[in-house]
Amino acid sequence: MDVAVVVGNPKPASRTLAAAALVARRLRPDVVPTVIDLVTYGTRLLGSGDPSVAHAVRTVAASELAVFASPTFKATYTGLLKLFLEQFDADTGLAGVVAVPVMLGAGPTHALAPDLLLKPVLAELGATCALPGLYLSDKRFHEDGAIDRYAARWRDTVAALTAARPAPAGPPQPHIGSGGPLLHADVSSGPPLPLQRDGAEVSNG
Repeated sequence: MDVAVVVGNPKPASRTLAAAALVARRLRPDVVPTVIDLVTYGTRLLGSGDPSVAHAVRTVAASELAVFASPTFKATYTGLLKLFLEQFDADTGLAGVVAVPVMLGAGPTHALAPDLLLKPVLAELGATCALPGLYLSDKRFHEDGAIDRYAARWRDTVAALTAARPAPAGPPQPHIGSGGPLLHADVSSGPPLPLQRDGAEVSNG
């Protein structure tokens, strides 16, 4: 099974990344997720045709479970995540992918943002959006138990949905391509989160 984590925070190796990777590992503890930290693509997200962006799109589209995460910025998700989602075809780009929208913020004011703003976009791209969105405190998500409660409630649903997905017609895409800034994250034991890019450890600051 392939699990992807897509992070739309303009800061690399952010708390958003840490939270999203933790959500993925709690929902599928048997799988190390592939993390796509969008800020590392920079201007390559503008327009279409960049090979590394195309590889990231294929990686997400081939995943059975994908967590899409963003900090709350002006009451919605970031333009960085929007640019990446625009790379997918409408209706079919995320077909067969169980998508989990996650947003982080300083307080509860925008707690409905994942369901009201991000989830509909993922559904328009063809994703399976059976799970509710998850809104997290950007400073307390490691200690407030919200991720564990969410995973306990929805882990079996994720397993059932991914088990029902038809087998891919061809061989799966590799997790890491030449030049694509894809990361592997091991967060099974909580913080700190060691992230791997082509075998090198990356700081979580």
